[in-house]
Amino acid sequence: MIINYLIILIFLTLSAIFSGLTLGLMGLDTFELERKVKLKDNNAAKVYPLRKRGNQLLCTLLIGNVAVNSALAVFLGSITQGVLAGLIATGLIVIFGEIIPQSLFSRHALKLGAKAIPLVYLFHFIFFPITWPLAKILDKALGGELPTVYSKNELKLLLEDHNQSADSKLDSDELRILKGGLEYSDMTVQEVMTPRINTFFLKSTATLNKRTLKKIQKVGHSRIPVFDQNRDKVIGILYSKDLIPIDPDDKELVSKIMRKNTHFIKDSAPLDSVLNRFKKEKIHLFIVTDQFGGMAGIITLEDVLEEIVGEIVDEFDTHVDMRVVNK
Repeated sequence: MIINYLIILIFLTLSAIFSGLTLGLMGLDTFELERKVKLKDNNAAKVYPLRKRGNQLLCTLLIGNVAVNSALAVFLGSITQGVLAGLIATGLIVIFGEIIPQSLFSRHALKLGAKAIPLVYLFHFIFFPITWPLAKILDKALGGELPTVYSKNELKLLLEDHNQSADSKLDSDELRILKGGLEYSDMTVQEVMTPRINTFFLKSTATLNKRTLKKIQKVGHSRIPVFDQNRDKVIGILYSKDLIPIDPDDKELVSKIMRKNTHFIKDSAPLDSVLNRFKKEKIHLFIVTDQFGGMAGIITLEDVLEEIVGEIVDEFDTHVDMRVVNK
């Protein structure tokens, strides 16, 4: 009697292992496993060599599961009578061979799968003559596994879900930067720029006297657009660092000090293209033009970076967002 119970226990254990591994290992994404292997995950390193041969692994686990369940049913039939044997076998297999192990493996697939790998290799070797040709046929007919590709919105939701998890190691700054990096390319210059009405200008014929220099010092900008006859005609940029040697009593004209390397960009341009231009042209400020060619405002490198990393405030900022003033 004890031997009978022991045999039933062995069959149920093997059934549970095959059933749990089928759901757990086949549910693991091979491309995600490969990434984890590169990150030195020991469990992934154990599982990946078998999991990448997906069809052969599937055949091994399914054949093993069917063989064990069939053997259990036959054995129960030999020690009990007809219908009763079928009911007992079905109940034991469903509860202990399917429901319980699959519940466990669905939650801890990688960890439990890594522990069971030696046993999987054993049955992989035993069933090799059957599973290898079957796997080759499936590989030929179905092709390789396709990677899981996420849309931008799905990635943002994944970040939110990951951040809410108790195991998440992302802090608020990292989450904001990751989300900002995904979102900023969907925005245009018009959404981020400082509008013309809130832009500080200087006229090219203005004199750099004490009053003008005091205004420049008060706004605290490092680059100031310079216009000629009207504000639609920006002809240069005045760099505040170029004012260091200026003597107010000399009454230098702005046009003499400004730099003429003015760069323009359309207000409809996407932010990712603006960032690329900032990097390529090695500048920090664009004059923004509207669809009619008029001056619509300015956009700085800092404006773009703030959409990715959040508000950047230095000792000269007055904590007022000039993009939304007077809206």
